[in-house]
Amino acid sequence: MELPLRPLGSSGLRISAVGLGAWAMGGAGWRNTRGAQDDADSRAVIRHAIDSGVNWIDTAAVYGLGHAEEVVAEALAGIPSSRRPLIFTKGGLTWSVEDPMAPQVFDSRPETIRRECEASLRRLRADHIDLYQLHWPDEIGTPVEESWGEMARLADEGKVRAIGMSNYPIELLERCERVRHVDSVQSQFNMIRREAAGDVIPWCKAHGTGTINYRPMMIGLLTDGFTRERIDRSRQDWRDQFPDFDEPRLSRNLALRDALRPMARRHGVTIAALAVAWAVAWPGATGAIAGARSPEQIDGWVSGATIELSDADLDEIAQEIETTGAGDGPLRPNSRR
Repeated sequence: MELPLRPLGSSGLRISAVGLGAWAMGGAGWRNTRGAQDDADSRAVIRHAIDSGVNWIDTAAVYGLGHAEEVVAEALAGIPSSRRPLIFTKGGLTWSVEDPMAPQVFDSRPETIRRECEASLRRLRADHIDLYQLHWPDEIGTPVEESWGEMARLADEGKVRAIGMSNYPIELLERCERVRHVDSVQSQFNMIRREAAGDVIPWCKAHGTGTINYRPMMIGLLTDGFTRERIDRSRQDWRDQFPDFDEPRLSRNLALRDALRPMARRHGVTIAALAVAWAVAWPGATGAIAGARSPEQIDGWVSGATIELSDADLDEIAQEIETTGAGDGPLRPNSRR
């Protein structure tokens, strides 16, 4: 199966409108885990994604404290180069080997970036990384120009093909752009958390920068099967850190999800696929990252890469967002791609 490809800004990379996210493949035993995940299941997910036309995988060094990158490498072993997906990974978060549950440090010093890039290359068993990204803004006082300068050197040396940022605000993007072009920016963006449509996505469109949107299904809220009973308050649930799973937001968000059912039926797709299609329908939006714990979950969202939402569809979704009061940010694109 093949999916249509889009240019990732001016980087020269062309990506399917949806890519596979590897956060859950990090498994259990680290601070930001999404719970246990069998490595064999993860490898099956990656191979099914490739068979379904997905041509990029987004991971990060911190996912499982290196484990997710190792799983990706294992899954790709033996796959012909003509079928191998692009690999995107991220650095700039360091952790304690002695205490994997300790908070990570947002550390983007040049020496840290280089060390992490080299470690990711080893874990991925690769001679280059297709897109290397700074994961979060530095918190220890490193000027962003120094961090971005090291990223540029990695690109000049051929260790990475393109360089990008994740979760960076406009002010820092502007400072980096003056050092070297920002190839891509990764931001949270979905029907509930729409803030990026008001700043980062338009900035990227204006600067020829690709955008990769994560959480298009808002951690399950915008899927057919999610119920409030899945939030287990009797133990520490990783969703506790997200206010959209607390009342009154939760009820508003689920009301939006339910309002999407008729449109999903008209298009013959799941709500998850509809959510993916919406996240990449905005001018300047290149691709969306979707996770999966089983091959069947990929079947639920991959068609979002090919759905064409009409102006009437976008108007209807905007009306439902406004009626339910779900989330924050612009309601719909003002123009089409």
